[in-house]
Amino acid sequence: RYREALQQQREQVMMSKQLATIATDVPLELDLDSLERRAPDVNALGALYRELGFNSLLRELGAEAVASSAPADAEPVVKADYAQFASVAEFSEYLAKLPAKQPLAVWLNLEAGERESEGFGTRIASIEVSSKAGEGRSVWFDEKGEVLNAIASLLADPKRPKIVHDPKLFQLLTGRTANIRHATLLFSYLLRPTTANHNFADVVMRQFNVMMGGGPGERADYLQRLAPALHAQVQEQQLEDVYKKIDLPLAPVIAEMERAGIRVDPKELGKMSHTMEKEIRRLEKEIWKLAGSEFNVNSPTQLAEILFDKLNLQPNARRGKAKARSTAADILEELSAQHPLPAKIIEYREIAKLKSTYVDALPKLIHPETGRLHTSFSQTGTATGRLSSSDPNLQNIPIRSELGREIRAAFVAGKGKLLLSADYSQIELRIMAHFSKDPVLVEAFRNGEDIHARTAQEVFGVGPLAQTAEHRRAAKAINFGIIYGLSPFGLAQQLGIDQKEAAKFINAYFTRYRGVKEYLDNILAETRKTGVAKTLFGRIRPIAEINSPQMQLRNFAERTALNSPLQGTAADLIKQAMISIDRRLAEEKFESKMILQVHDELLFEAPTKERAKLEKLVKEEMEGVHKLAVPIVVEIGAGPNWRDLD
Repeated sequence: RYREALQQQREQVMMSKQLATIATDVPLELDLDSLERRAPDVNALGALYRELGFNSLLRELGAEAVASSAPADAEPVVKADYAQFASVAEFSEYLAKLPAKQPLAVWLNLEAGERESEGFGTRIASIEVSSKAGEGRSVWFDEKGEVLNAIASLLADPKRPKIVHDPKLFQLLTGRTANIRHATLLFSYLLRPTTANHNFADVVMRQFNVMMGGGPGERADYLQRLAPALHAQVQEQQLEDVYKKIDLPLAPVIAEMERAGIRVDPKELGKMSHTMEKEIRRLEKEIWKLAGSEFNVNSPTQLAEILFDKLNLQPNARRGKAKARSTAADILEELSAQHPLPAKIIEYREIAKLKSTYVDALPKLIHPETGRLHTSFSQTGTATGRLSSSDPNLQNIPIRSELGREIRAAFVAGKGKLLLSADYSQIELRIMAHFSKDPVLVEAFRNGEDIHARTAQEVFGVGPLAQTAEHRRAAKAINFGIIYGLSPFGLAQQLGIDQKEAAKFINAYFTRYRGVKEYLDNILAETRKTGVAKTLFGRIRPIAEINSPQMQLRNFAERTALNSPLQGTAADLIKQAMISIDRRLAEEKFESKMILQVHDELLFEAPTKERAKLEKLVKEEMEGVHKLAVPIVVEIGAGPNWRDLD
């Protein structure tokens, strides 16, 4: 068996040997004296530590090194003038004296225990303002809301620009504030979309290498300092349009969606929980029977002993030692061909996860005052530009599994209302057609053809009437696999076929869709040169590993480079549609509300009488959001719950 595996993977084996062999013939123009240990170059080290953000190491070098390594354009030292007002009257008097039209930085301090990421129901402890760098004023919030009333006219003044950090949270807590000019959270995200943390203190530290002390008004002061610095970088990276036309105007839209929330039927979830618990217990007994003994099904260690020691199942030799005893889903799928137990484990895990993550968790998250779920949307949670949601995460409810559909049935409309779903049809493939201008792909979409049937015809040479379910499944896997840079190995895994056959399918695809192949090659070449992937609208995603000498890192980076422009453009399109729909709903005085966004789908709650009008409006805005080389198509359904949509 091993000889056969080595013969099949000869090229990879030889490459692995070459990579693992220490090269002893490299010409080194060094002598032993040059390798003698010397005192470090403190200035050079300081500059490097600053560049990499190694602040604790920088401090260890001493004040002189910190000063000498500071960049020439570092933030100039500004003498701080901070003060806290004792009364609302003093605060109001200060606000009244502020120069007209001068940008006002406003910071909201949340009550102890609240987080910046929280939205609906979050309470304010104090408010800070700054009208110029180096100055900050603060006042504690009061139970009667007098502080917010004092600043309300300034917030509502469309002539006075505002500087905030998180515009969505700001809108949730203060209402629709007029003329937010700078939002440092969004600036930071646009510039560093692959950075996980964009909270204010970290952004200030990255920009100024300063740890704020928490003085009264200090955060508002640093908002004044930070905003112009980040804005200049946004302009330099040509991200101004993305900021002004997409990310900033979207903030109040998702704030209103969070405020609206969605109704969930806890009784339906309770019944589902009972049914799922019975199914979990049944599966557990079946698993024990297949294993020949009882064990903790939730323990990876005990499961590994059953699979690899007792049943002697063998994962693919190519996976290496690290995954030799793994019980991850991909390994279990692979082992399913050898024994029925792994498939039952997969089924058990799916039900158990959905039960704990959604069925049992959702009722606990229903707001006691509104009786609805209020998820928190994040504009900075993904590297591609897609929105993410949390508490609860509604993005990950599976839509193709029967269990996922059952969970969706618990999301219901209010009395006299319905839920209306609008879903972009194959949007990433349509964007691919637009970018690549491939004549076959463009023609298929313009003619309204079934794109998977067309690909089956092009790749397998089988006409639509002669196509089997297997033809269509393979064509679908190829179409979507190409978007994600799927390799022959990956396609073979998906379809359960030989790797050589999978390679033939991919080659046949590129032979028929030459424009797609050319586009993908150009994207890789451009990303290798610039180090970033771009969407249609200019949003960037840095991909540093694209030129990595490590093949695994490089391959992942290449797949990311291929997919990011497509996924990012799809995200930008639906965001722009949301902004337009929100505007028209307000202008045309609809009672209907946009309540959820999940990937390429928008969900609305509407009075039954508004269905036809709402459907027309949504279709117009989503399909007309931007002119592509092929039509944008939206599929719409409506019903009493999120599952039963006609």
